[in-house]
Amino acid sequence: MTKETARKKAEELVAKMTVEEKLSQLLYNAPAIERLGIEEYNWWNESSHGIHGAGTATVFPHAIAMASTFDPGLVGRVADAISTEGRAKYNKHIKFGDHDIFKGITFWAPNINIFRDPRWGRGQETFGEDPFLTSTLAVSYINGIQGNGEFLKAAACSKHFAAHSGPEKTRHGFSAVVDKHDLYETYLPAFEKTVKAGVSGVMGAYNCLNGEPCCSHSYLISQILRKDWNFDGYVVSDCGALKDIYKFHKFAGTRAEAAALALKSTCDLNCGDTYDALVDAYEQDLISEEDITAAAENLFTIRYRLGEFEETRPYSDIGYDKIDCREHRELNLKTAEQCIVLLKNDEKFLPLDKNTNKRIAVVGPNALSVTALEGNYNGYASEYVTVADGIRRVFVNAEISVEKGCNYCDEHLNHWSGFQNMISDGIAAAAEADITILALGLDRSVEGEDTGFDDDYTASGDKRSLYLPATQRKLAEAVCDVCDNVVVVLLCGSSIDVGEKVRNHAKAVIHAWYPGSLGGLALANILSGKVNPSAKLPLTIYKGDHDMPDFENYGMKGRTYRYIEGDALYPFGFGLSYTNYKYYNAKLVSADGEKITVSAEVENAGGIAGKEIIQVYAAYTDSRAATPHWQLCSLKSVNLEAGEKKEVVLDIDRYWIKAVTADGERVEPDGKIILFIGGHQPDSASDKLLGYSCLEIEL
Repeated sequence: MTKETARKKAEELVAKMTVEEKLSQLLYNAPAIERLGIEEYNWWNESSHGIHGAGTATVFPHAIAMASTFDPGLVGRVADAISTEGRAKYNKHIKFGDHDIFKGITFWAPNINIFRDPRWGRGQETFGEDPFLTSTLAVSYINGIQGNGEFLKAAACSKHFAAHSGPEKTRHGFSAVVDKHDLYETYLPAFEKTVKAGVSGVMGAYNCLNGEPCCSHSYLISQILRKDWNFDGYVVSDCGALKDIYKFHKFAGTRAEAAALALKSTCDLNCGDTYDALVDAYEQDLISEEDITAAAENLFTIRYRLGEFEETRPYSDIGYDKIDCREHRELNLKTAEQCIVLLKNDEKFLPLDKNTNKRIAVVGPNALSVTALEGNYNGYASEYVTVADGIRRVFVNAEISVEKGCNYCDEHLNHWSGFQNMISDGIAAAAEADITILALGLDRSVEGEDTGFDDDYTASGDKRSLYLPATQRKLAEAVCDVCDNVVVVLLCGSSIDVGEKVRNHAKAVIHAWYPGSLGGLALANILSGKVNPSAKLPLTIYKGDHDMPDFENYGMKGRTYRYIEGDALYPFGFGLSYTNYKYYNAKLVSADGEKITVSAEVENAGGIAGKEIIQVYAAYTDSRAATPHWQLCSLKSVNLEAGEKKEVVLDIDRYWIKAVTADGERVEPDGKIILFIGGHQPDSASDKLLGYSCLEIEL
């Protein structure tokens, strides 16, 4: 069904409703209107990395992990699998009359906020710190969720609009102050690109932007989204955000005024209950029936596009056997394998011989953790393979011991409940081992969404430090004192520094993120060399003592690889392989109109097959505007056998190499433009870590 047909049908249906009936449909838990044949519908569902909150589902690697694949095609296939499982569940939910929360096919994902600050607890839900990478992966994700059929397979929703990335503790009353340069260069591009790619929904953010609540923001929603970008989908508030307008932001005096502000700004749907007050707002003439009708028409257009009112609903042939099925588990494992970033590998310590009979100790709070596989916004898989489980499965001849060693953050001596001081046990296992795998990091209890829990390390889900928690550093340093061969594996959703002593002692360091239900097996396949690592960092990993700007400062100066001051510990775009690649003959193929095409030859100069992520960065200057050090503007994956060389052609959209002026306008740079092609960004830290510099092309 075309958008136009769906819109016409929605207009005809809404025209038959009373004002009260139309108002009832603007809440996320919309009731049935039996006289019109409209069933109850709950709009709230989540699909960040699998169907959330409704029984068994494939738990794929979290969004930040998928971002490290730098592979839009793979992300799109994951999203397609997620929407297949969503339809399979929906078909049965409808059959059995279940219209509860998390049972619909309107998914409030992807989270495309820029991970501007490594302390933000929800950064794990995003595609990282770069506008181009975020936009590219988000568009593929949305296309995978929504499909390309006559009807939407499911409806995706870009969130949180806009400039939303902490702090969690004060998000309900916080105002992000952002100038137009940073707004249009960093915070808006992913929203613009996903809107123009056809995303069905956009969710507003909790915070204010420059003093005005995002969910009722006249400039953000009414002007930029609706008029400048011609968005004709639905806008939904974040959950409870409309209450914030009057309770915490103090931007309205009453619930009715807050509801009216949001509706007048074309926020169509309320996740929460503030739109109950639209009845009062209507009676007080704060809103018109035309405002109500327009919102209802936007919502029912989506429901028609999903095929809800068809005699035979589309995709009804998708059976429940697709839930966490073999095909999806295979895709899950492959994705997890391609998410894992190798950060250090001294003297080619890895891979380990899978037939080794050595003693391997797996030590750390994430050795047996399931929550560290899941991240947040997760479903529940039918099978989990933890780090220790995966190592047991792959290294079948090794003697394997496992100790937790410590908790994530808390350590208490003489604690009557026990399990508060386990460090000596972890040291004991490592001291007896030939190799120790230190499974460190965090989980959603430490970094996450508005946890409401504060301690020395976390503030409502945001980290207070860029270091690993002190208890884990104490364990890791003690293990390094007793075991020569240490491999550090970090499972977390953000930038973490294990500290200089552990970094220097470890033979290898791996960032495994929150790798999904089969993450432990994926990791073991990397450790054994069955899989050659190919992932790249979608964010900057900073030294623990890096001088970060104030967390509440939303200016981009000093943030991310594009504006960092000083060197990164491990830079954005960096990741090692068990082979090595060489680049030759970078060429400008064409530079016509809004598209630039370049090419380069890439050779696998090592001894095993591998997958290389070719990255193109643009450095440009402009006398009218601040510009980044450089900006990622194109990428492509290539699989190469040992010794194989291929020419790779990459296209660049000029959008990504335009300067952004102080008033937010994108303009052709009036200075020099240089393109850099390689397997990393063109910074000195990456050059040193990988041993080569990118090739250059001057436009």
